[in-house]
Amino acid sequence: MSSQTQEEQVLALARSASLLRARDVAALSLPTIILSRLVKDGRLRRVGRGMYARPDLLLSEHISLAEVTLRVPRGVICLFSALRIHGLGERAPHQVWLAIPQNSPTPRVDRPSLRPVRMSGQALTEGVQSMCIDGLNVPVFNAAKTIADCFKYRNKIGIDVALEALRNGWEQRKVSMDELSHYADIDRVSNVMRPYMESVAA
Repeated sequence: MSSQTQEEQVLALARSASLLRARDVAALSLPTIILSRLVKDGRLRRVGRGMYARPDLLLSEHISLAEVTLRVPRGVICLFSALRIHGLGERAPHQVWLAIPQNSPTPRVDRPSLRPVRMSGQALTEGVQSMCIDGLNVPVFNAAKTIADCFKYRNKIGIDVALEALRNGWEQRKVSMDELSHYADIDRVSNVMRPYMESVAA
């Protein structure tokens, strides 16, 4: 197979997916050196370690979340990163906050910077929604589950963050009290959340 034909195959792959991984190219038994040539020629651009995209593709501010999803397929975007996606927090996190199974090894991801949070059972499987980010389906905890998680991990992220998320979620009508109660039960923070929920609903 000629190098030109190989390049055309890689470009076709890049057109079919918003983000192209070096391993996707290797899986087709194509030499990954082609990626470097295509970047040098301006026909691809490198957007992360082992990650490439078409030069004309406009990527969102959440591209790092899509990258993490490709690298850690069993993870779910949570806490600060989920708050940002749902528009419930003012802070732009410098790390991608990712829920991972309790007993799984810590993912080896150097870029983007990763902040793993271990969860298990329903706390990891309930309230997960798929959001399309830069053409990829990214698993993210929904707004109500994210707020409950903020109260559960209040010692890690701060009670002020949890209260802000609760107020914003209620005022923006992104959550209902029934949803919040459901996820508070799953996260075992019903007693903690109840007085704050009653306050915002008053």
